[in-house]
Amino acid sequence: MGFSFLPKEFNFFDLFERQVGHAVEAANCFKELVTNNMNEDSLKNMHDIEHQGDEVTHEILNNLNKTFITPFDREDIHALAKELDDIIDMLYTIANRLRVYKITKIDKNLIEFANVIGESVRAVACAVKGLRSMKNAKSISESCVEVNRLENVGDSMRDSMLGELFETAKDPIEVIKWKEIYQDAETVLDICEDVAHVVQSILVKQA
Repeated sequence: MGFSFLPKEFNFFDLFERQVGHAVEAANCFKELVTNNMNEDSLKNMHDIEHQGDEVTHEILNNLNKTFITPFDREDIHALAKELDDIIDMLYTIANRLRVYKITKIDKNLIEFANVIGESVRAVACAVKGLRSMKNAKSISESCVEVNRLENVGDSMRDSMLGELFETAKDPIEVIKWKEIYQDAETVLDICEDVAHVVQSILVKQA
């Protein structure tokens, strides 16, 4: 008989590694998109990654409802899944906004943001993958510190870019468009920091 009254056990680490892998893919795709001009192939690829990320998030949350056996607190599993999904969603939102705003020019500031976002998402990936073992606690903490550092870098970049934008741009519509895009780009780094905070909370509880 296939039915069992015993609760199932799922490997949440595998699921989180898949999810953060999609986040890295999204960051790479975003960098390619803003570096090599907007094109339909890049946008489709970003949409596909966003869809794949959603599927993993749903799988994590569905499995969370089916098992009593979890590697760490249920609320932390839920928060980690949500924040990782938010990274991908925000990157897709920016890419789609570039399309809606019909922005096709290559912008050096957005490329700079894409590079920092890539660094931050890769640090997030190192932290999340390290959760399989408490032996990785030092490495995980170092990755979280790096994410926090890059969020501060993002704050400074945003303020500098907005200052330049308000000083040099002549078209108020262009100011509105780029202000929103730069702020959204910095929001990606905020979300990465939120992931780092969840991971640090898990480390404290598991210590």
